[in-house]
Amino acid sequence: MSSRRESQRLTDIIDNIDAIDLYLAEMAVEAFVADRKTIDASERCLERIIEATVKIGEARMQEIAPTIPARAVRGLGNMLRHAYDDINPTYIFTTIRRDLPPLRAACVAALKDLP
Repeated sequence: MSSRRESQRLTDIIDNIDAIDLYLAEMAVEAFVADRKTIDASERCLERIIEATVKIGEARMQEIAPTIPARAVRGLGNMLRHAYDDINPTYIFTTIRRDLPPLRAACVAALKDLP
């Protein structure tokens, strides 16, 4: 993959994580679960993040963010697309709070290392 395309995909990941941060701000899990609009917006951003990571590729994402299991990311994407009615919003909230900050930091660092 060209560094320009990878750069754009890393930027997409960062931008969508930032959007989720804006939507959630200091929201607690109880407020998130009760707010359909925020859930929907957050899930859409997660779909974009997942798609960008898939396009970057599993091997490269493991280099960029070794603590984030690439297969689990793809699995979440499948859940959002195919088992959306089975996903507990608390799981989405926990995933956002736990996994997105280190993913963002890893993407920022990788972006700086690109030519």
